Amino acid sequence: MASVSIRSVHKRFGDAAVLHGVDIDIPDGSFTVLVGPSGCGKSTLLRMIAGLENISAGEIAIGGSVVNKMPPKERDIAMVFQNYALYPHMTVRDNMAFSLSLAGTPKAEMDARVAKAAAILGLTALLDRFPRQLSGGQRQRVAMGRAIVRDPRVFLFDEPLSNLDAKLRVAMRTEIKELHQRLQTTSIYVTHDQIEAMTMADQIVVMHDGRIEQVGSPLQLYDRPANRFVAGFIGSPAMNFLDGTFDGGAVCGPDGARLPLPGSVVGNGHAGEPVLYGIRPEHLDIATDGDGFAAEVIVVEPTGSETQLYARLGAQQLTAVFRERHDFRPGATVRLKPRAASAHLFDPKSGVRI
Repeated sequence: MASVSIRSVHKRFGDAAVLHGVDIDIPDGSFTVLVGPSGCGKSTLLRMIAGLENISAGEIAIGGSVVNKMPPKERDIAMVFQNYALYPHMTVRDNMAFSLSLAGTPKAEMDARVAKAAAILGLTALLDRFPRQLSGGQRQRVAMGRAIVRDPRVFLFDEPLSNLDAKLRVAMRTEIKELHQRLQTTSIYVTHDQIEAMTMADQIVVMHDGRIEQVGSPLQLYDRPANRFVAGFIGSPAMNFLDGTFDGGAVCGPDGARLPLPGSVVGNGHAGEPVLYGIRPEHLDIATDGDGFAAEVIVVEPTGSETQLYARLGAQQLTAVFRERHDFRPGATVRLKPRAASAHLFDPKSGVRI
């Protein structure tokens, strides 16, 4: 195992800058997820760690040694790709053993390492099959097995679940997390799916336009987002953002709605000063005491375990989520009440959390 340090890393493709001075510390044995929208630079960064892309500026160190000039085969990393990258003419056994065979590993040791990885991943009965005879989930497990047998210092995962259906993605998510808990090998995982990031990571790195927006544990990012981008990206359904102005001990929101302030910021704003009010859908309650604000119901989406409500407040739309069953009707009015302690305030110009 090894820590990974990324220091002031830049990447350019010709005149196009893709990464702008990225700094990340990835602790030894951790599971770190790089998450962000398509084009934010997360896969490029992963390929730079692997040695598949050159570094335009800055340093990447694995286990304390700078690897900028080191070829991929000498970095002691193993990568799991989105498209499995299995050899179709080889059996599962031969696919898993291929890198060991290239390295001249004795056959007895090679067989033992393949058997151990196959047992961990539930592939023992499939060792003599070919990739075409496997399901998508089985192929991905073979790709992981091929990485495990190498016993690398660092695992790199490049969106390994994107080609799987929704139900299988959930199952494989659990398998990868369980695998990490067992092996405790430093892992860096790239995804655009924030649910994958939240459920799998020890540490999440949120990226946007080639820059780091915030680094922290899943709950740190969820409870204390650094800015509007992180607040809107982490959490599903996404956080509601309502334009407003400070008005005494509250925010005056759309259609004159009074939005309660968290105690930590009461008195911090000046009357009439613009502010962006953030509240997560699950932190909106039905007002039963006359408080709250009136919103028009637009769409109701029951999922069984919960009900998602899309409503309109003035010219703005918001989402609420309820675990209890309610008989909402489109066009009706519902009174909603934000939980003051769970509200977030952001500067409307910079997007930074207040």
